[in-house]
Amino acid sequence: MQMRSKAVVFRADGVTVHVEDILVDPPGPHEVMIKVGACGVCHSDLSVTNGTLPLPAPVILGHEGAGVVCQVGESVTDLKVGDHVISSFVNTCGRCRYCTSGKPNLCDMGNTTPYTRPGGQPRTSDASGQPLNVMGGCGVMAEYATLHENNVVKVTPDVPLDRCALVGCGVMTGWGAACNTAKVEPGSICVVFGAGGVGLSTLQGCQIAGATMIVAVDMLASKLEMAKVFGATHVIDASKSENVVKELRKLTGGGADYAFECVGHGEIVAQAYGCLRKGGLAIVVGVAAPTNMTTIRTASFAFEEKGIKGSYYGSTRPRHDFPRLLALYQAGKLKLDELITRRYRIEEAPQAFEDLAQGRNARGVIVFD
Repeated sequence: MQMRSKAVVFRADGVTVHVEDILVDPPGPHEVMIKVGACGVCHSDLSVTNGTLPLPAPVILGHEGAGVVCQVGESVTDLKVGDHVISSFVNTCGRCRYCTSGKPNLCDMGNTTPYTRPGGQPRTSDASGQPLNVMGGCGVMAEYATLHENNVVKVTPDVPLDRCALVGCGVMTGWGAACNTAKVEPGSICVVFGAGGVGLSTLQGCQIAGATMIVAVDMLASKLEMAKVFGATHVIDASKSENVVKELRKLTGGGADYAFECVGHGEIVAQAYGCLRKGGLAIVVGVAAPTNMTTIRTASFAFEEKGIKGSYYGSTRPRHDFPRLLALYQAGKLKLDELITRRYRIEEAPQAFEDLAQGRNARGVIVFD
């Protein structure tokens, strides 16, 4: 029997988001239904609504969620009703070259069937019966959601669900960029471009890894003040700088060891690369529009041994990293409480998206009863 639920839906009709009544299918084989407790409003959700991240509409948004398992489908052996889980927007097959080499975030299956059940069958429909896609295999900006068992990770029930939700994307992406992708070394100099939810989590990752100088770069003074709370030792207001790269190279005494682009724009990728010392590494974390490009002086790759590397989902192994991040939070080493600027009811979703677009929040979270 289908479950009635409210959800945040993007229809590509000129309206940012709709809050609608939907029908959620019961879980099939290898699926679970969760009662969602909280869902972060991530910049990737906003990118769907403005066309930067094109997804097939109509689509239920939300990929940064946490909840409690309320129904379990056939053949599910590792989850039971009552388990607390975090959604993961990469389904993993466990068999492809990426899964078997320790890179499940790049799984072939997880990146080719993210909107429906494998085979194209939907898990949800609107009140009229029209099938709805789901973002990243999740669609957890809803009261209830049915997901493949590989799209959820069981976690401790001792951490509130609104904090758990943040680990599902923003915190994992930022912390993982520093600790998994870059493998920041103690004593390093790091620069982070962009002090949104992902950038703030990248700052934390650099701090936890032992970097001694961490510079945050942003256009908003309010975000730079927040960056200091999350580990930045220095800040640069790019809106007041005549030459950000020149200023960074002077501040860091010749360049950074690591630079993280957490905005999603080719021009800033070039700035991240430009502020590196010889042998430095730029990590591209932000998701740019498909047509966005960058230009790098090619000879510097050889003569200066500088590099650029992408980071998708913080190079995560979800079943290993999600519990690890919650353990860091419980030990007082990872800030999650401070990351939540405002909580919203689902009816307030349009306001949550507006606040995100205007840069008002580190992270807004939609909470459910």
